Amino acid sequence: MSRPADLVTHFRRAEKLLADRRPLEALSALRDVVENQPNDASVLLLAGRAYLNSAQLQRAQDAFEKVLELDPADHYARFALGKTLQRRGRLAEAVTQLKMAAAMDPRPEYQEALGEVRARIALNG
Repeated sequence: MSRPADLVTHFRRAEKLLADRRPLEALSALRDVVENQPNDASVLLLAGRAYLNSAQLQRAQDAFEKVLELDPADHYARFALGKTLQRRGRLAEAVTQLKMAAAMDPRPEYQEALGEVRARIALNG
């Protein structure tokens, strides 16, 4: 079992790796953190983002859904889940998550993502 200080170091390293667009390395850095903190929303969000950025879409979806089990009011997790569902081609489900995210926090990126999915649905008719 890792010491708490080590877990923080690994978490911070994973954040940096993800910011540097190195999601697989970020997941590697997060391995011990996820094992030791399986119900920590911030850990799951970071892992979910790394999964999404490495096209591990089912794992990303699972991570974001677990965050929402822990905290249904997490608007970023809803947004990220919506983006994940969009990439999986599950557009109706994506709209639902993106609408909730935008209602919770009307950030421009949430509104844009919602508009993008609605446009794809309209094109697919």
